[in-house]
Amino acid sequence: MKILAQIPFFAGLSEAELERIDDRMISLSWAKGDTIYAAEEPAEHLYVLAAGQAKVFQSASSGQDTIVDLLAPGDLFGGLGLLGRSNYPETAEALSTTCALRIDTVAFREVLLEYPQVALRVLDDVSVMLVQARSDAGQQATATVAQRVATVLLRLSDKFGQPGADEGVDGTLIQLPLSRADVAALTGSTAESVSRAMSQLRKDGVIDSGRGWTSVLDRDELAALAAPAVPVAS
Repeated sequence: MKILAQIPFFAGLSEAELERIDDRMISLSWAKGDTIYAAEEPAEHLYVLAAGQAKVFQSASSGQDTIVDLLAPGDLFGGLGLLGRSNYPETAEALSTTCALRIDTVAFREVLLEYPQVALRVLDDVSVMLVQARSDAGQQATATVAQRVATVLLRLSDKFGQPGADEGVDGTLIQLPLSRADVAALTGSTAESVSRAMSQLRKDGVIDSGRGWTSVLDRDELAALAAPAVPVAS
């Protein structure tokens, strides 16, 4: 109930209404590295991340993964049967000990019919994802590796970033167990190219990084490097 109340899709619903949604859900957990669902499995469920972190990725025949999304608590994922897809086109994997609420797509359709305001928010969210996907495809075709890395770091900072002072780290701290290969999968580049770009950013004092963390020290400079793909936040 606490998690559902924090999800933007369900904002404004009463406790009784949230209870009716909660009755349709079950809670599951996974250890780091566990598969939440795999590509080509029937898309029978939709998930709400309650705790932990996860990644959603597609695997190519070349063996190189493309990360479609990184998930934080409150994120809704899976369930593409709602969009006319009968199978998951990607794999979801836990990046840390993870808990999620699961609802089958038939039950979620009932929720959308029962609460039109939730349906409109889901539609808005899907529209944003489609626009973002087009933007990413365009950027990967035209932007430099440095621009793509800067764009990814800005997005991660906005979604996962926390003030780093309490951890003895300056700037905005991004604590995610991502390898260089993972960042490469996010940028459509190679691990070697990403390492060079990250090293230059550290040398220039724009970021700092260590095992399992990256800190954005100069957001304005990072946004300038990412331009025109990502505007400077107001």
